[in-house]
Amino acid sequence: MTTAKTLAVSDAELYYEVRGTGPVLLALGSPMEAAAFAPIAELLSDRYRVVTHDPRGISNSRLADPEQDSTPDLRAGDVAAILDDLGTDRADVLGSSGGAVTALALATRHPDRVGTVIAHEPPLLTLLPDSEDRLASSRENVEIFHRDGLGAAFGRFMADAGFGENDAPPPQQEPSEQDIANGSRFFAHELLHTVQYEPDIEALRKSRVVVGIGELSYGLTTFPTSTALADLLEVEPVGFPGGHAGFAEQPEAFAPVLRSVLAAG
Repeated sequence: MTTAKTLAVSDAELYYEVRGTGPVLLALGSPMEAAAFAPIAELLSDRYRVVTHDPRGISNSRLADPEQDSTPDLRAGDVAAILDDLGTDRADVLGSSGGAVTALALATRHPDRVGTVIAHEPPLLTLLPDSEDRLASSRENVEIFHRDGLGAAFGRFMADAGFGENDAPPPQQEPSEQDIANGSRFFAHELLHTVQYEPDIEALRKSRVVVGIGELSYGLTTFPTSTALADLLEVEPVGFPGGHAGFAEQPEAFAPVLRSVLAAG
């Protein structure tokens, strides 16, 4: 059974969903919405109270100011507010891609609210030796979006991320108006704030942070960003089934590994 809720905060209405009972497990994406995590949330709901959400400005989470940027710290504050709304002091966290950056910001700003934090392939370009070039390319990508539109920007983004033409999933259908709105918001207000995030390593060492890497992700930009984070935290990265979106592509295989990591905490 899925319970959908809307929480009003000072500058937004946050949409989130709850499945199951037991210890709270947050499943965070960015810009991925709650729907992307529904299959794995269902699999985990027999043991956990799984909470998924639409990040601020995405789909059902509406902003008072649609032009407001989305930073990892703001998104972490939203997650803390959702925990308050649930009456929950503490939760384990699975964050994937930009959601992994949100999870790291949550652990940094609210260390008392997190148990195990699984940061699955955070795109932390600031940790790479060629970070200046990578960030300049991301800024150019945003310019491409404003000049040439969403399709051109997405193509450049996929190439920068390391996906070849054969790696991209085939289009299933024409994008909806909501898909276009979410993608536009990502490029205009979210991408740069996510990839420019500089993790506070000393603060993160106070929490149990597990760095996850997809077994098929070698060659993606998130492979070296994840290994760099693991090196700084002096932890061994954990391999997860699938690639960058393994939680959605192979939820039946992903879930047992996730359970094992959480149980080890």
